[in-house]
Amino acid sequence: MSATIERSGDVAVAAKLFCGFGDRTRLSILSLLARGERRVTDIVESLDGSQANISGHLKCLKECGLVIDRRSGREAFYRIAHSEVVDVLRSAERLLAVTGTGIELCPNYEPETATS
Repeated sequence: MSATIERSGDVAVAAKLFCGFGDRTRLSILSLLARGERRVTDIVESLDGSQANISGHLKCLKECGLVIDRRSGREAFYRIAHSEVVDVLRSAERLLAVTGTGIELCPNYEPETATS
């Protein structure tokens, strides 16, 4: 870990940041938005979810500062707030390529109850 995350308070904040990436639906939303801005209705259709569920996840991602939105008439458009978010997604893809299914096989890994 970098020197900026080693302090316990910073570790807690970093853990909360990674919670934004840790939910399947939010991760899917971020992956979609990494390819460009999307309307909420397009995100709902792409993920085959309910409008209320997707909107809740978008609200969480917005409050975390991971995405931003803009309005055009009655439609809301979302996009990634910072290029570093895409960097994290790419780093995760590279790490998964190296570790393979290791995380799934880890006997000590027990995911929290899904919120999706």
